[in-house]
Amino acid sequence: MSTTLADVIAVLEAAYPPALAESWDSVGLVCGDPADSVTRVVVAVDPTESVVDDAIASGADLLVVHHPLLLRGVDTVGAHTPKGALVHKLIKAGCALFSAHTNADSADPGVSDALADALGLTVLRPIEPKPSQPLDKWVVMVPIETAAAVQDALFEAGAGRIGDYSECSWTVTGTGQFRPGDNATPAIGSVGALEQVSEDRIEVIAPRPKRAAVLEALRTAHPYEEPAFDVFELATFASSLGLGRIGELPHAESLREFTARVAGGLPSTEWGVRAAGDPDAMVRTVAVCGGSGDSYLGVVSALGVDVYVTSDLRHHPADEHLRAGGPALVDVAHWASEYPWCAQAKSVVDAAFGSVPEWHSRVSTIRTDPWCLSAS
Repeated sequence: MSTTLADVIAVLEAAYPPALAESWDSVGLVCGDPADSVTRVVVAVDPTESVVDDAIASGADLLVVHHPLLLRGVDTVGAHTPKGALVHKLIKAGCALFSAHTNADSADPGVSDALADALGLTVLRPIEPKPSQPLDKWVVMVPIETAAAVQDALFEAGAGRIGDYSECSWTVTGTGQFRPGDNATPAIGSVGALEQVSEDRIEVIAPRPKRAAVLEALRTAHPYEEPAFDVFELATFASSLGLGRIGELPHAESLREFTARVAGGLPSTEWGVRAAGDPDAMVRTVAVCGGSGDSYLGVVSALGVDVYVTSDLRHHPADEHLRAGGPALVDVAHWASEYPWCAQAKSVVDAAFGSVPEWHSRVSTIRTDPWCLSAS
């Protein structure tokens, strides 16, 4: 049975969930038929013309990129437009295009993890952690005889999963009491008579977005006309998901040495690697953010790190950051900071499909950094 584009997308979206993308972003499948077979994949940062041509020339069925081709709204993908021409070229060649952008930035592992790994850092946490998944705790009272059926219905609706464990619950037995009113149709007991029943108290957790499904399952499976249950919204905590990463070096080194480390760990560009701060200051804790990260200058200052590595830093924000006593800065090319992610994305699909006959994947070696010339 062949591997389909839909199969590969499922694996990529498990690693880089679309729900992690920022509200303004555009991620996922740009073109391609999910039913088509995929055996050859190319991964790149940008879907430029040279990258597309290279992927097609190598017979790729799928081009996976970080930066979306159609990030902003368009009203045409006609071949007379630069981006439309690429879409037409890909479709004619039978090569799908898929992007994982800010969802890959916030995933664990994601873009900044790959950057941290390239610099030899041990990752500790995100710069800006996303909250843990919002959960409800459901407490359901049900007659002992039907408790298993109700519990199974809750599991089927999405309750009872904790990490890699499923069908998780806690149960204790007690006594339930009720008196059916004149208009009641009790499953147990009689109208007007006080009834006591041996019941199980079942506790499970469920993702908050599944609340409606869990409630419907509960009401459908429960034998009572009016089931007794409680729903508690659980507190959220900082998760391992989110933008940027805080990490540590194996040992302290000078900013001068660390800057050389960055230059050695990333692909070279005309932009180069530049640092701001005392060259002889010792650094150990490092914040990194793949792509443009000047919006986090204030955040990293409050975190107490020694140096911040990111891209696209501007003169005035960088100057004001240092004047305010912020950590040293290392500025690299945008493309270079995100290029290590390509190998990570390749490893994701290889782990799932590497044993498939004729499977082949590679990282594009084309440098898509727009700066192509420098003069000293």
